[in-house]
Amino acid sequence: MLLYVCKRGILALAVALAVSLVTFILLYYATDPAEALAGEDALPAQVAQIRAQLGLDRPLHIQYASWLGGVASGDFGDSYFWRTPVVELVQRHFPITLQLAGMAIGVTILVAIPLGVVSALYSNTVIDRFALALAVAAQAVPNFWLGIMAILLFAVMLPLFPVSGQDTFWHFVMPACVLGLSSVPAVMRLTRTGLLEVMGSDYIRTARAKGYRGLRLLTRHAMRNAILPVVSVLAVQLGSKLGGSIVTESVFAINGMGRLALESILAGDVPTVQMLVFIFALVFVLLTFLADVLNAWLDPRIRLG
Repeated sequence: MLLYVCKRGILALAVALAVSLVTFILLYYATDPAEALAGEDALPAQVAQIRAQLGLDRPLHIQYASWLGGVASGDFGDSYFWRTPVVELVQRHFPITLQLAGMAIGVTILVAIPLGVVSALYSNTVIDRFALALAVAAQAVPNFWLGIMAILLFAVMLPLFPVSGQDTFWHFVMPACVLGLSSVPAVMRLTRTGLLEVMGSDYIRTARAKGYRGLRLLTRHAMRNAILPVVSVLAVQLGSKLGGSIVTESVFAINGMGRLALESILAGDVPTVQMLVFIFALVFVLLTFLADVLNAWLDPRIRLG
């Protein structure tokens, strides 16, 4: 198990470094921060002076090595737009997005897995078709539309929740539900498919012959193997919510990482964008790594394969 964890850890680190390099190259050729900072009426000499002050006139590989050295020491540079260390910006916004993503993935688990289990246990019945129809409907509805409808219904017509902001727990309920429901179809269908396959396997028939029935058969024998692919998908979904909540945070005016990324891109704030992309990639890689380790722990065949 330790050898498997070491191999997966090295691979995860290599993927994170590759993503950071590709992002650095793309930002290097996509935009010139010196021109944005100098303004439209700036002379070429002024732009060149700013470029030299920021170290942007150095070769690409020197800039990347300098950035990587800063990352290793915890220094991601200063934001060109907010005039503050990028680390402080992330420390200010990340807890907000983390709370939103955590609540959203909780909504996904509470809705999708029970729905998938019920759908599998009553496959090819009215209940199964109704559950699948709900999943299709949830997948077809875009997040921004669902968010606006939630605001109209639960904040305007029925004033149950605040319209926007992030001051209290109740500010996160509507955005978490909107964000969490978008992942329900994938997790629900995967749970249903996995459980149907497991319930038809030989070891389940053996367990039934030994007298296992109902909830005991489901929790002690079937779900352990059926949940393996669901764990991986939930890890990816959590990563996507941490990095892809731009629309939801904009609709509900939540000042998290998504809005910070959007504003940084619009302002051409390269250090902030570079760090955010690196963090989002790191979160994906870390969650996938943890999911692989968890799956290997649940199923020893994975680490032997």
